Amino acid sequence: MTREGYIFVIVDGQDDDIYVKAAKTRHALNGDLVRVAVTRPGGRGQRREGEVVEILEHSKAPFVGYMHYVGAQAWVLMQSKFMPYDIQVDAEQARSLGAQAGMKVAAVVDRWQRGEACPLGHIVDVLGTPGDNDTEMHAILAEFNLPYRFDEEVEHAADKISEAITAEDLKGRKDFRDTLTFTIDPSDAKDFDDALSFKRLENGNYEVGVHIADVSYYVRPGSAVDKEARERGTSVYLVDRTVPMLPEKLCNKLCSLRQDEDKLTFSAVFEIGPKGAVKSRWIGRTVIRSDRRMDYDQAQAIIDNPPQEESRTALDDAVLTLNRLAHILREARFKAGAINFDRPEMKVEVDENGKPVRVYQKIARESNNLIEEFMLLANRTVAEFVATGGRMNGVPLKSAKTFVYRVHGEPNFEKLEGLRGFASNFGYQMAEATSGKGAASALRELLGAAKGKPEYDAFENIALRSMAKAVYSTDNIGHYGLAFKFYTHFTSPIRRYPDLMVHRLLSSYLRSGDSADKRKFEQECVHASERELVAADAERTSVKYKLVEFMQDKVGQEFEGAVSGMTEWGMYVEIDETHIEGMVPLREIRSDFYEFDESHYRLVGRRTRKQFRLGDRVRIRVKNANLEQRLLDYELIENEEDSTPVPAAPDAPAGRRGRKRSASKR
Repeated sequence: MTREGYIFVIVDGQDDDIYVKAAKTRHALNGDLVRVAVTRPGGRGQRREGEVVEILEHSKAPFVGYMHYVGAQAWVLMQSKFMPYDIQVDAEQARSLGAQAGMKVAAVVDRWQRGEACPLGHIVDVLGTPGDNDTEMHAILAEFNLPYRFDEEVEHAADKISEAITAEDLKGRKDFRDTLTFTIDPSDAKDFDDALSFKRLENGNYEVGVHIADVSYYVRPGSAVDKEARERGTSVYLVDRTVPMLPEKLCNKLCSLRQDEDKLTFSAVFEIGPKGAVKSRWIGRTVIRSDRRMDYDQAQAIIDNPPQEESRTALDDAVLTLNRLAHILREARFKAGAINFDRPEMKVEVDENGKPVRVYQKIARESNNLIEEFMLLANRTVAEFVATGGRMNGVPLKSAKTFVYRVHGEPNFEKLEGLRGFASNFGYQMAEATSGKGAASALRELLGAAKGKPEYDAFENIALRSMAKAVYSTDNIGHYGLAFKFYTHFTSPIRRYPDLMVHRLLSSYLRSGDSADKRKFEQECVHASERELVAADAERTSVKYKLVEFMQDKVGQEFEGAVSGMTEWGMYVEIDETHIEGMVPLREIRSDFYEFDESHYRLVGRRTRKQFRLGDRVRIRVKNANLEQRLLDYELIENEEDSTPVPAAPDAPAGRRGRKRSASKR
C-alpha cells in the first residue's frame, strides 16, 4: 500500500503486480490477502489494473505510529509510507499499557467496515520514546511482526536443559576431542555453530571434519523451545543487534562450540586427497573440543604470511592446507557453472548508543572462502546422501527419502535476453543463453569483460533481477547459483530452523528410519522460506534506517554516483563511496521533462532527447533525509549542456521495471 491510498496486489508466480485505485480497495491494508478482479489487462506499456472484491485474510503484522489522545478518544497516528490511515484504539486499554501521548506504539487493525471513518484496532506493544535507538529498532521488528524477547515459558524451558555431558550423552558418538579442532568466525561473534578438524593421514591424504552444533539433541520436537524456534524460523540480524532464534542459554552457551569445552556435534567427515578429491565420507553424531577460537583476521594473517616450515604449528599447517584445498573446491565449483556476483556488501558501524559513525565495504577474503567451501561441501554431501538413497556408515537408504533441500531454479531467460541486447549497446557480444549452464557461462564472460568499467554495475543489476529466489523445498531441483545437483542447509541449526529439521531427518535415516511425511515437511519448507523473507526485509529496513540517519548531517553536500534504478516517478542514484541510494524525483529535474521508457528501461527528455540509463555517471546533492519513512531524496546537479537537444541514442532492450533486487541467499 502507498501513502496515497492506492495499492499494488502481488500475485504469486507472476512478475507484474496489479494496480488498484484507492477507491477500489474495499479497505484492504498493507499485507492483507485479497481476491482481486482484473479490470484492465495491461500490455503495450500499460500496467494491469483491478479492484479488490474480497479481503480473505487481514495481516497480523502491526502498524507502528504515535500515540495521540483527544479527550476520551485515542488514535495511533501513522507516519508509515505503507499506511495512509490513522487507527482508532481504545483509550483505556492504551493507558493501561503505559502508552503516553507522543510515544511510539504498535497497533493491530481489528476491523474497518463500511461506514466507519477509519480502521479500529488495539495496542499490542508500547515501544518507547521516538528517536531512541532501542525504540526505533523495536519499531522495525514490530513492523515485521518479529519478536524481540522470549516469553518466560520459553526461557524457563531452556534454563531447565542440563549443561552436563554424561556418559549416556556420548553413547554412539565418534570422539574427536583428541583431533585438532578450531573455529573461524567474525571477531564479534557470540555463537559458534561450526568448527573444522584436521588430521594428516599416513597414506598422504587428509581427514577434514565439519562439525556442527547438535542442536537437535537438546531441542526436542514439540517442546516450548522448538515451537518458538519454528515460529521464528531464523535469527534476525539488525544493524546493531541479533534477535536469536534460540534463547541465549542454547545459542551462546550450550550449543556454542566454545574453546576448551566439550561439545556435542553432528559432523560430516571427509578423507580428501592432496589434489582435492574426496576419497570417502562419514556423517554422524560426534563429540569435539575446540582447541582454538580464531577470527577471520587471525586466519587471514596465517594465509598472508605463512610461517617457515620449521616454525609452523599444527594450527598453521591446518589453516594453510585447508585454504589450498578450498581453492581447489572453489575452482571446481565455478568450472561446473557456479555464478559469483561481486556486488559490494556495505556494512554500517554504530557506536555504543546505536548512532551510525561509518559506512564501509565488507571484503570477503580467503579466510572467509575457506570456511564457506567446507560448509558447502558438507551441505552438498548430506543432500546427495539422502537424495540418491546412498550408503553411509554401512547403512543403506535403499531409496531416496523425504528431505529438506535448499533449491535455486534456473534464471529467467527472457530477462537474460534483455540483458544481452542492453549490453550490445555498450559494444559487448553476450552469448545467447538457451540452457542454465549456457546462461552461467554467458554471464561470467560478460561480467568478466565489464569488470572495472562504469557499465559493470548496470549489467550486474539486470543479471541479478533475472535470477530466481533460493527457497526450501522437499522437491530437489538442485541449486543453480552454486552449480550443485544436490544441496541443503545443514551447517547453522543455531540460527536457521530448516537446518534443525535436516538434522532430525538425517538422524532418523542414519538409524534406518522410515521416510518422513512429504506433505508435512513441504508445508514446513514454505513456512521457513516465508520467515526467511520477512527476516531479510527487516534486516534491510534496519540498514536503510541507519543509512538515512548517517546521511542526516550531509544534507546539502554533493557526491558523485551512478544511476542504479528508475521508475516512472524517479531515478535512483547510488553514491560511489558508500553505495547509499536515494531518489531524484523526475519532476524536479529542471533541464527537461523526463519520461520513463519502460520498454527500453531508460529515461528520455521530451525536448532534448537526452537519456539516462543504468550505470550513467551523475553528480547529486543530498536534498532531504526522512528518517521516519527511511527515504533519501537527491537533487541532480546539471550542467548547461544538459538542456541542449541531442540526437536520440539507439534503442536499448527492456529490463525489469522498477527497483533493483539483491541476490537471494544461498
